[in-house]
Amino acid sequence: MNQPKIKRRVGKYEVGRTIGEGTFAKVKFARNSETEEPVALKILDKEKVLKHKMAEQIKREVATMKLIKHPNVVRLYEVMGSKTKIFIVLEFVTGGELFDKIVNHGRMREDEARRYFQQLINAVDYCHSRGVYHRDLKPENLLLDACGNLKVSDFGLSALSQQVRDDGLLHTTCGTPNYVAPEVLNDKGYDGATADLWSCGVILFVLLAGYLPFDDSNLMILYKKISAAEFTCPPWLSFSVMKLIARILDPNPMTRITIPEILVDEWFKKGYKPPVFDEKEDTNLDDVEAVFKDSEVRFKDDFYHLIYPLLSTM
Repeated sequence: MNQPKIKRRVGKYEVGRTIGEGTFAKVKFARNSETEEPVALKILDKEKVLKHKMAEQIKREVATMKLIKHPNVVRLYEVMGSKTKIFIVLEFVTGGELFDKIVNHGRMREDEARRYFQQLINAVDYCHSRGVYHRDLKPENLLLDACGNLKVSDFGLSALSQQVRDDGLLHTTCGTPNYVAPEVLNDKGYDGATADLWSCGVILFVLLAGYLPFDDSNLMILYKKISAAEFTCPPWLSFSVMKLIARILDPNPMTRITIPEILVDEWFKKGYKPPVFDEKEDTNLDDVEAVFKDSEVRFKDDFYHLIYPLLSTM
């Protein structure tokens, strides 16, 4: 007789197939055995995280996502740890990446692109109000749920406002070249909010045009195009959206349009419904602190046990 397959469990979650893999993490489909709710389980190897000094970045990603409870942002439910692994339980989003939608179906009509852009601005505005800057906004990091609603994901490169220096600016160059704001490239410090907004402008252009506003195989030429905001809107766009894109893709962050100004823009406002959601405050980070504290102590102990026999023979 065939033995029934024993399902692997992590806490109350039954773990299934792998749905994604990166350098430091594997993402598996899982199901909450109490509620039957599907989740995405991000599994990190503690030893790799500590060896590559990634603990602070992972802590930051988790802390960031715990601060954000918004219908257009992927939810983080909880964090757990074992002797060798860190488990991050995330909302399971079934509709794929917005990027795939563009690749498979090409450019969008203005009303469809507008709906996604409105949801993106809602999410980004909320993140900024919590002192959180994403810093890597692009269609690959925008997921769609079963109802076609946009969900911002991947806060691995995000920055919390505590990391802002005394000059009030962030100083880490990061992101994906085609979507990065000119001030991020010039290495003189930048405002996380205005840099995120530039990326939103590039995303809007891509949704409507079906191609990137700034593109070149030579990185130096690409950076020059971005710094000069050297792009041309396709002729099929309406004048009102061309005007909005030009105000977002302003190479000067001081004169670039702000989110409050976008919210009253005539093109943006059409059919706009602000999100209504119940926000429960719960930003307790004890679970993640415990997960990392335990692993840091164990890592030091293991190191001591390896080194001690060598020292005693010297």
